[in-house]
Amino acid sequence: MGDPQLAALAQRYFDFHLADNPMSASFYGIPGYDHLLGDPSRGGDAVRLAHHAEVREGLAAVDAAGLEGQDRITYSMLGRLVDDQSAVIEARLGEVALSNTISGPVSSMLSSLPRQSLDSEQRSRDYLVRLGQVGDHFDAVLERYRQAGSEGRHQTRSGVLGVIEQLDDYLATDIERDVLAAPDPAGVDAGEWKAEARALVAERVRPALARWREALEAELLPVARGDEAVGVCHVPGGEDGYRAASRQFTTTDLDPEEVHRIGLEEVERNRADFAEIGARALGTGVVAEVVARLRDDTGLRYETSEEIVRDVTAALRRAEAALPTAFLDYEIAPCSIEPIPEHAAKGSTLAYYTVPASDGSRPGTHWVNTYAPQSRARYEYEALAFHESVPGHHLQFALGQTLQDLPQFRQFGYVTAFGEGWGLYTERLCDEIGLYSGDLARLGMVSFDAWRACRLVVDSGMHAFGWSRERAVQYMRDNTALSEVNIANEVDRYIAWPGQALAYMIGRKHIEGLRGRAERELGAAFDLRHFHDRILTSGSIPLETMTGVVEAWIAEAR
Repeated sequence: MGDPQLAALAQRYFDFHLADNPMSASFYGIPGYDHLLGDPSRGGDAVRLAHHAEVREGLAAVDAAGLEGQDRITYSMLGRLVDDQSAVIEARLGEVALSNTISGPVSSMLSSLPRQSLDSEQRSRDYLVRLGQVGDHFDAVLERYRQAGSEGRHQTRSGVLGVIEQLDDYLATDIERDVLAAPDPAGVDAGEWKAEARALVAERVRPALARWREALEAELLPVARGDEAVGVCHVPGGEDGYRAASRQFTTTDLDPEEVHRIGLEEVERNRADFAEIGARALGTGVVAEVVARLRDDTGLRYETSEEIVRDVTAALRRAEAALPTAFLDYEIAPCSIEPIPEHAAKGSTLAYYTVPASDGSRPGTHWVNTYAPQSRARYEYEALAFHESVPGHHLQFALGQTLQDLPQFRQFGYVTAFGEGWGLYTERLCDEIGLYSGDLARLGMVSFDAWRACRLVVDSGMHAFGWSRERAVQYMRDNTALSEVNIANEVDRYIAWPGQALAYMIGRKHIEGLRGRAERELGAAFDLRHFHDRILTSGSIPLETMTGVVEAWIAEAR
């Protein structure tokens, strides 16, 4: 039986999270929030900060010295989360993050809202209530951009232009095919429901986005930052804001200088792998030639979107069959493969993952970008599948939802360094257990490694050291085999979402370091399946918390 005071506080934190982020509650499958949208205004931020302050005060009243086991993890996590989240809210970096990437407000809304589960009459009707608020939501976000601009905090020119193009594409779409009115409802007359949804889109959503289109061109574009000043270090308060974002996403106190150095070292390691594997797969060990061949050889590209989905699905099935090699047996939700919706795919990343609904109404989903398949490399999609589905994000999060003895915020929570560090770790793990189809696919794994290492360099380079967009693009071009379109999309994502890209390699290196330590200290007693079990069965945790979890396991296993 855990500490009741701490348990109540943990539940209070999660209740605040749901109230502040009702669309997250819908994705979790938790009822009661499907009719709500979060408040994106500065006033909404003030409420969120007050919620964090209440949790912080509650933690101060808990006898931390008397806590044991999972309660110690819960206590340390709550303290770190409320401090990091508060610092990021106060930094207001989202006010200067306009873009057409996955983190952009239009992309996010058009992608996430139609994915809500409508498996009952109540949910179907709640969707319409929520849809009716979307126009006001966009008006509130635009007001924040105006407030930031009045303080000398401006958007990037590339971000503004990208969203103008995105809005033009969306507003030109036939209302009959509007993605926001496309879901199939349950428990109601579908024809009437869709007619009402289209009316809400026509009367509220599209007029709000038309106002965006006008304001972006007339107000935001003339004062936007050019490509030479894309980092937040060029925005008042941006330097401190970037440090706050870095702390939140990595759950470490590494400063930008240290992150940059780690990235440079990892890039060099991956250049050696390019040379070794490239010599076998492509007949050359010259890194520049390997990278050029991977990027430019059109014979290594897909021809159709269906081929991409086929290969990703095949990789998932191989990984599912091989799970007993490195993992204990778990009963978890299924994983599906779906193309990223067409309206969002053009400016999106290669892939992303969404968790299964806790009520079983929706599986976990690996969303894969099939836009312009002739531009997409065949060798990339195996590592991508392992990262996003099994044994990466899907195993991680679907298993997390089965941990019923943990507080809800730990069952559903997402710590980026843990989640993305695990996903990246599994790309190399799958090489250990023989899941890649050959050396060409392994070069894709190396390219992805180099990509994540470059993220440390270019993210800190732009946001802390003032790199231009072109310098970041050129660095990625020189040190990864990513296609030009992917490099551009990735760099624009880092510009719009400072610090997030740091979590992947920092998290992976932490897991690898703990594994190496356990192997050295336990020797023959080390069991990889149980190491992975201990990493995964505490839910999504900060890296410093993970260290304590593994140290306790080592002590037990001796």
